Amino acid sequence: MGIFTRFKDIVASNISSMLDKAEDPEKLIKLMIREMEDTLIEIKSSCAITIASQKKVQRLMDDLLEKEAFWVQKAELAVKKGKDNLARQALQEKRRYTLKVETVEIELTELSIIVEQYQEDIQELENKLKSAREKQRLLLQRHIRATRKKRARQEIRRADSAEVIQKFEELENHIERMEAEADLVDYGKPSTLEEQFDALEADDEIEVELDRLKSSQSSKNSDTTDV
Repeated sequence: MGIFTRFKDIVASNISSMLDKAEDPEKLIKLMIREMEDTLIEIKSSCAITIASQKKVQRLMDDLLEKEAFWVQKAELAVKKGKDNLARQALQEKRRYTLKVETVEIELTELSIIVEQYQEDIQELENKLKSAREKQRLLLQRHIRATRKKRARQEIRRADSAEVIQKFEELENHIERMEAEADLVDYGKPSTLEEQFDALEADDEIEVELDRLKSSQSSKNSDTTDV
């Protein structure tokens, strides 16, 4: 059994209220839209059949009016020619078609009312279907937002977990060790400028030491000569 039992149920339905009470609004709106679409197809099909009948009856009406006019002309001609008896026969034929025209005219009026009602129903149902599709679009957007929000919440909880914090601490410790090792590589190593000045000082010390050795050697040689 469908959500709606007849067309009037669909038109009278409060879609928003139905969705608010539903356990699964998305599923319900899909079912509602499908039933509306099926109902709309049925109404359009019935309207098309009625319009076809209306056109057929209209053709019959045109034919009857044409024959009615034909016998009016014949009656006028008979009167003109002084053939009253013949004119009476023509008017009898004309009256026979006039009665048929009246009957068909009633049928045409009824068909026009039915077609007009169908067209109003179609318009009303299309408006309802448009509203339902808009609800479906909004529900889909809400679903997407809710899914993204849920995923974000899960990521936040995951980021707050002890395991993640521990991993961040391990990464931080690793980086600190790497920085310390980098500092040790250059630890105690003078800069290029410092090396240049150290070399100059070393040269001075070597020269002083060399002069001292020479002076000492010179003193020894002198003492040897005196002896």
